[in-house]
Amino acid sequence: MMQPKAAEHIGINDTPFVTVSDKAALQLLQVDLTQGLWVLRARFQPGYEIETHRHTGAVFAVTEKGRWFYREYPDVVNSPGSYLFEPAGSVHTLTTPKDQVGETVVWFAIYGANLNLDDKGNITGVLDAPTILGVYRALCEAQRLDGSKVIVHGE
Repeated sequence: MMQPKAAEHIGINDTPFVTVSDKAALQLLQVDLTQGLWVLRARFQPGYEIETHRHTGAVFAVTEKGRWFYREYPDVVNSPGSYLFEPAGSVHTLTTPKDQVGETVVWFAIYGANLNLDDKGNITGVLDAPTILGVYRALCEAQRLDGSKVIVHGE
């Protein structure tokens, strides 16, 4: 009889937030290279905007703190407790309000890649599971942080 697989657990502070820019930091929780899945928490400062991008797979998001919206849909504002589903093929520009006091924190589970786009729709960069894992590890090393507890499958 086959033994059931054990659940894997990390605490909220077991993986560090790494600084990506003066307005953004990320905490990688899990990467499944066989499924193209990456799970992370992101912290955004007021007035931050992510480059416009298209998703090749589904994205699930839960807002923990602060507010954010898509520049293309400014009337749909995510706030603490909001849940958002993004289907594959969606295109948008994540934005935090400039007038917000304090940071925004969002949990994301992302399948596939983010295809970064210029204002003409041309692909300027790709962010996927193997890339985010490499970037996170490099940022941990550069910032002298321990990123060894990320749950990684398929390596």
